Amino acid sequence: MGLDRSTRGCVMKWTIMKRIIFAVIVPAGVLASLAAGIALATSGSGITSSNLSVGRFGKIDVKSETETHEVELRIKGASDVYVVSNVFVSGGHSGWHTHPGPSLITVKSGTITAYDGDDPDCTPHVYVAGTGFVDPGGDHVHILRNEGTVAAETIAVQLLPAGGTRRIDAPDPGNCPA
Repeated sequence: MGLDRSTRGCVMKWTIMKRIIFAVIVPAGVLASLAAGIALATSGSGITSSNLSVGRFGKIDVKSETETHEVELRIKGASDVYVVSNVFVSGGHSGWHTHPGPSLITVKSGTITAYDGDDPDCTPHVYVAGTGFVDPGGDHVHILRNEGTVAAETIAVQLLPAGGTRRIDAPDPGNCPA
């Protein structure tokens, strides 16, 4: 038993509509989503980064100990170790981002203020010349800003997976005022 002419016409129209939806509307939605993600990512402004040195290391397993100081560093697999200078003009910032591994950051001159993407209160962490801090990397999204009136410079030592990207831009988490 077949479909009558009216029912066949409705089925054909629905089949054509499904093809239009999947051929035009779904790809347009995917492209719009990708464009929104790109638009939400934040790049830095007023910052100049320079790689001072890059070295490839194999497995690292080091322990150093004295009465008052102990260091233990273990890295499985190959790593690229970067030494990077970041110079921020007054008002400059890094943009929201993360790294695939940890960074040891020292402030060489000026003052840098760090904000964490997962801090709902947007607590500023202020670091002056001669101080340092650790960026754990991974999913630790953050932004560094020079909120001072003179240029600031940081030196970062980054321990990253070999061959990987050094920086991963991230969308503004919306917890800090612009």
